[in-house]
Amino acid sequence: MKDSPAAPMPPESLRGLVKDVLVRRNVYLSAAAAAGSPLYVFEPEVLRRRAREFRETFAAVSPGVGVFYAVKSNNHPEVARTLAGAGLGLDVSSGEELKLALEAGAEEIVFSGPGKTESELSLAAARRDRVTVLLDSFGELERLHRAVSSGPPVRAGVRLTTDERALWAKFGIPFSGLAGFWKAAEAYPGIRLRGCQFHSSWNLEPGNHVACLEKLGRVLAGMEGRFLEAVEFVDIGGGFWPEEGEWLHRPDGGRVNPDNRDRDPLVHFHRPAVPIAVFAERIGEVFRKEILSRTAARLCLEPGRWICHPAMQILLRVEDRKAPDLVITDGGTNAVGWERYETDYFPVINLTRPGLSEFPCRVLGSLCTPHDVWGYSCHGREILPGDFLLIPRQGAYTYSLRQQFIKPLPRAVFL
Repeated sequence: MKDSPAAPMPPESLRGLVKDVLVRRNVYLSAAAAAGSPLYVFEPEVLRRRAREFRETFAAVSPGVGVFYAVKSNNHPEVARTLAGAGLGLDVSSGEELKLALEAGAEEIVFSGPGKTESELSLAAARRDRVTVLLDSFGELERLHRAVSSGPPVRAGVRLTTDERALWAKFGIPFSGLAGFWKAAEAYPGIRLRGCQFHSSWNLEPGNHVACLEKLGRVLAGMEGRFLEAVEFVDIGGGFWPEEGEWLHRPDGGRVNPDNRDRDPLVHFHRPAVPIAVFAERIGEVFRKEILSRTAARLCLEPGRWICHPAMQILLRVEDRKAPDLVITDGGTNAVGWERYETDYFPVINLTRPGLSEFPCRVLGSLCTPHDVWGYSCHGREILPGDFLLIPRQGAYTYSLRQQFIKPLPRAVFL
């Protein structure tokens, strides 16, 4: 589904989002008046609401579910503190993220990711009261053994690769290696292997999760009873796409050629995603059939994008108007760390001169590169120097990827 052509976006989807932003127009303008621009505008209440909805939706189909926010999706420390305070665990993929999670006060932390160093594993072992290490390889099992000196065993799981081909092979071990890994872990009394994990990305519907659970069920069917009795959790990762889906400039998801006058800048495309309740219902059904019929495991999940995507907006000010359809803003796309808006579409909304109509306009940043693009259209009455613009729903894989390139990064404000 990710590789299928996108369909034209229903106008009501876009219009509804713009209306929602303009309802809070004065809140955003007040933030700009107090802190200037450019800004990352965080909304903690949105984080709490999304965390609550995700957890309650999955708890309805799998009581005792464990939800671990994927810190890599937005690694601002206050995001981690907010979600830990809302009762979520944290999923980390490095020693730096592990330190952040510990400082955020998370009671439960899962440490995933490949290539963990001995110093990172030593930190995890030192905080074994709060950390479960998701081992990525037999070599990592050996390194964790060396990092465990004394005290209670370290709780661990093993990552299973969802694709043994190409670049995804860097993650975990094959499903077929689970029994062998479990037996190898028995040789290390300082490590208590208690579960397994897998992860897939860019999921617009639950097909990948279902296929992996069915595959794991077949593997568990051949495991010895003592192994099945030891399994306490099955972590199915994250990759849940928000219901609005993926919004694009072109149906093939490719980069815009701004010199192509045949392309209508007011026509947008999307790949829709199913509601999170549909994910939960289908995953819960297969989990009961394939996993709970064989072992009393706890379902665990690692949402990132689904929770933080709508909780951060980017606010800019128009610095220069070079033509009626070309403006330069005071912030550059180093704020998001990649050339996102040459492929992805998000509405640029003029807070100063608000309106629901969209008009063609190249909205560009102030970096010294032609790829510094925010969008090719704007919602509002017109656009002039000094106007404040908002780009909504920028919380996922933007702040974490920001980079020090040419211009300063935006300040972060929390509403």
